[in-house]
Amino acid sequence: MAISAVVAITSIFVLAGFVKGVVGLGLPTVAMGLLAVVMAPAQAAALLVVPSFLTNAWQAMGPDLLPLTRRLWSMLLGICAGTWAGAGLITAADGAQASAALGAVLALYGVLGLTAVEFPVPGRLEPWLSPVIGVATGIVTAATGVYMIPSAPYLQAIGLEKDRLVQALGLSFTVSTLALAVALARDGVLGIPVAGASLAVLVPALLGMALGQRLRARVREDTFRIVFFAASLLLGGYLVLRALV
Repeated sequence: MAISAVVAITSIFVLAGFVKGVVGLGLPTVAMGLLAVVMAPAQAAALLVVPSFLTNAWQAMGPDLLPLTRRLWSMLLGICAGTWAGAGLITAADGAQASAALGAVLALYGVLGLTAVEFPVPGRLEPWLSPVIGVATGIVTAATGVYMIPSAPYLQAIGLEKDRLVQALGLSFTVSTLALAVALARDGVLGIPVAGASLAVLVPALLGMALGQRLRARVREDTFRIVFFAASLLLGGYLVLRALV
């Protein structure tokens, strides 16, 4: 791999970790969006496996892990089913379709974040809506490598308080990462060399997180969130236009 590519990838993971350190999310979103500019989405998703899994598994740990798992088990199974059913989507047409789909998801994520749209979900709807959301999230994950939509808005909508929401997001993202890793390995994208590279980029990601956490106390989180979601919208729009032109 050329030195310029190594520098670019390292910088991207430092930036993605930095964003997660400040706002508590966004590592895979930022990394996938920027890596898709310089490589195929499937390769980007494979590089993200180790840093995504470890950071999200850490986020999922806590006293409410078992209660949340019991509450969300059908959504988590749906994520696995949807991801494995959609295996191959991210590599279709040499990744061109996946790049456009990734751009659309990033743009939608940016719009939802900027508008702060909320869709309250009554408890009586959870039993049948959770697996549907899970399957939809899995398909989006399989096609784009990003697993924020629609799982993140859904978890915000079911009324979890802040700490439980953060833990639930970590749990959902951990399962999504594992399901995607299985799909990528089955497609031959995630092998031992790529897994080694994925482990290597954990270092710049953690460095970025440490820097972001230090800045969090000095910068208003709301301001940074606006910048983050606006950037997601712009980057998503660029990826869509690049795929269409």
